[in-house]
Amino acid sequence: MYLALKEIKHEKLRYGLIIAMIVLISYLIFVLTSLALGLADENTQAIDSWDAESIVLNKDSNISLGQSLITNEQNDQMKLTNKDAYLGQASVVAKSTGHEQLSAQYLGIQKNQFIDKSLKLSSGHKPTNNREVVADTQFQQSGYKLGDTVKLNSLSGKYKIVGFTKNAKLNVAPVLYGTLNGWQTIKNIGPNFKASAIVSKNNSTKVGDTNLKSYSMSTFINKLPGYSAQNSTFTFMIAFLMIISLIVIAVFLYILTIQKIPNYAVLRAQGIPAKVLINTTIGQSIILVIGGLAIGSIFTILTAVGIPTSVPMNFNLPLLSLVALGLVVTSILGAIIPVRTILKVDPVSVIGG
Repeated sequence: MYLALKEIKHEKLRYGLIIAMIVLISYLIFVLTSLALGLADENTQAIDSWDAESIVLNKDSNISLGQSLITNEQNDQMKLTNKDAYLGQASVVAKSTGHEQLSAQYLGIQKNQFIDKSLKLSSGHKPTNNREVVADTQFQQSGYKLGDTVKLNSLSGKYKIVGFTKNAKLNVAPVLYGTLNGWQTIKNIGPNFKASAIVSKNNSTKVGDTNLKSYSMSTFINKLPGYSAQNSTFTFMIAFLMIISLIVIAVFLYILTIQKIPNYAVLRAQGIPAKVLINTTIGQSIILVIGGLAIGSIFTILTAVGIPTSVPMNFNLPLLSLVALGLVVTSILGAIIPVRTILKVDPVSVIGG
């Protein structure tokens, strides 16, 4: 380690450029990881807040909440408990004079069921009639206030915002919590349909109708439009960046090793074991990567502080720490590649030549 630090101190510019490259790679990986987490969270924030384990949908809905409808007749064949809750979903566009138009998800829920009880407000109160809604704080960030009214789609009449709740998004769209009767009006389906789905805290729910089916919440989430594809895309991007960092670090260290062969030959002729030189190369790699990660982490913290709230990023410290550890492991693998060159150094041929 002494030789590694001595050489880095002597060749400041050369190793400074390598550290700068690692800083850029680590910063890019940290930001992409945080963006992937943020987008994933905005798909499932509302779902996660329910702490549910399963969901009952129409079997022909392709596990899509927006395509599912449960009739009163089907509902009557089920025996619900206090661990079950009705949920009605409708995609809406919220419009109000002087405010930004927002695409949202209207979720109709029934009072005193567990979804209603789990709804935590940052301000205001819960709906008391079919024309009142609780909105995600994205509405508040867009200039809406308690008591403001919005039109939903092309429906007649307005809906009053009586409360705000944090972290209530579904499919990256802010949620408007209302009543089941309000959902029936927005969906324009009449009183013959009870809900879009039945959400449960149980692992599965017995359904009495063959047209209904219970799914695990993880299966339902993976079927959300674009959710799996988005996560897969970011995972591959991060994996490719890790591979690229491995190649870049290996190439830089290999070039440096080739340039230092005469120095290694002299050290070998002086009786320095090859093991010491190998440890020096690996030690240099670890020092460079940790230095680059430290600076990249500082940039990431500054980004977290300065990023607008409208940008969906989630800076998860444990996960980012695992990513950083992966980069350190990658650097060690990259440092092993030039080891063969060090082992083959022949002091007589190099110095004599």
